[in-house]
Amino acid sequence: MSHNLHQQFKKLFNSEATNAYFSPGRVNLIGEHIDYNGGLVMPCAITFGTYLLVAPNTEGKFRLRSINFEEQLDIDLQTTYTKQDKFWFNYPLGVMAHFLKDGHQLQGLDMLYYGDIPIGSGLSSSASIEVVTAFALNELFKSGYSKLDLVKLSKWVENSFIGLNSGIMDQFAVAFGEAEKALMLNCDTLDYQAVDCHLGEYLLAIINTNKPRKLAESKYNERVQECQTALAALQTELDIQNLCDIDAAKFKQYEHLITDQTVKNRAQHVIEENDRVKLAAKELAAHNLLEFGKLMYASHDSLSKLYEVSGVELDTIAEYAKNAPDVAGARMTGAGFGGCAIALVKKNAFDEFTKGITEFYTGKIGYAPSVYSSLIGPGVGVYNG
Repeated sequence: MSHNLHQQFKKLFNSEATNAYFSPGRVNLIGEHIDYNGGLVMPCAITFGTYLLVAPNTEGKFRLRSINFEEQLDIDLQTTYTKQDKFWFNYPLGVMAHFLKDGHQLQGLDMLYYGDIPIGSGLSSSASIEVVTAFALNELFKSGYSKLDLVKLSKWVENSFIGLNSGIMDQFAVAFGEAEKALMLNCDTLDYQAVDCHLGEYLLAIINTNKPRKLAESKYNERVQECQTALAALQTELDIQNLCDIDAAKFKQYEHLITDQTVKNRAQHVIEENDRVKLAAKELAAHNLLEFGKLMYASHDSLSKLYEVSGVELDTIAEYAKNAPDVAGARMTGAGFGGCAIALVKKNAFDEFTKGITEFYTGKIGYAPSVYSSLIGPGVGVYNG
């Protein structure tokens, strides 16, 4: 991979790359749809990601190329940049805009990107591009940002430059990820704990439904509103700021305050899911992968029945996994309505699992999923491969 990328760089820019970087994608192991409710999430970095090769040029230009996309950008050094249509290079361009906004001096660079994250799969290819660009510029121009600064900067790119109203989990996970560790993160305070996550004889199977994701944004906003409605009802008798300020036992005492059953279901999922994240941290730290797997199934069941963000595609994957030998647990990951599911599968059974789930899913859905294997890898850094 590395050798080929260096060859491509030389072919495109007629010079050798001087620096190389890598930033991973991420999956959320457990803790879904609770980041906007003051709760805990548990993402980890995966071994797919974005590679960036760089060399300075003397032309005072940023020249951006990607092996994945045809669109190219050659742009002069300016005092600011604005978004250009919907091209991939808006993500690095937004990072450059933020560096300039903060008063940092930049110089001309030739930049080649290559990503092996499946596009549109919900594995955070955009956060991966943002963070690898920010990390590279910070190192090359000695800008003095901390890793947390780079996370916040990348979130600003996503929210303000690109215009997508997402949280901070993706950028945080790809920046702070550690090999064989999950990050138990409070999205409000950004306090986190790295939890041992030794998969042992298992690996992480990532199953992309290959379903186009069209409804996700409107439904996402609807769920946020329903959670706010539930919180307002509970606040008539409880002094809380977020749904996740209480546990499932306390919710049972006060759920009568929520009169709409759908809204009550949403709150129940959020509060119980937050409890599951805490349990998951304990089970992983104790290397109880089978117990962690049960929590994954419970999480999926709740997302499907109480929160209603799954769908027949993701449910089909969970159904197959539950009945397959050599699978410890499975669940949808991400916003839902398509995207990906994850499963803990024994390494020596991965090929058999892939064949079985492809046949089962295709028979039910009418087209095939894509199945990948990953370990839990490190966050952004210099690439020496």
